[in-house]
Amino acid sequence: MSIKVEVFASPGCGKCGQAKEVLRKLAEDIGGGQVEWREVNVLEELDYAVNLGVLSTPAIAIDGELTFTGLPSQRKLRGELDRRLAAHRALRP
Repeated sequence: MSIKVEVFASPGCGKCGQAKEVLRKLAEDIGGGQVEWREVNVLEELDYAVNLGVLSTPAIAIDGELTFTGLPSQRKLRGELDRRLAAHRALRP
């Protein structure tokens, strides 16, 4: 079972590029396909972003829940991913 992470970004946003790179590296480090992620261009998916409560970029949603409204530290993001993965593992029979 994997967790789904979405990075909400806008074109030309430097911090958004940094957020994508941090997430890409963390997903690789965790491995095993446990973290599925995608970039959400807020200009193309504005209604979806607004429905989740995204007010600025970058923002990060995990499993459909807005989790970070700015660029978290790599350590903080890794901690949240690890916590969510542990919760997913606990739910498996």
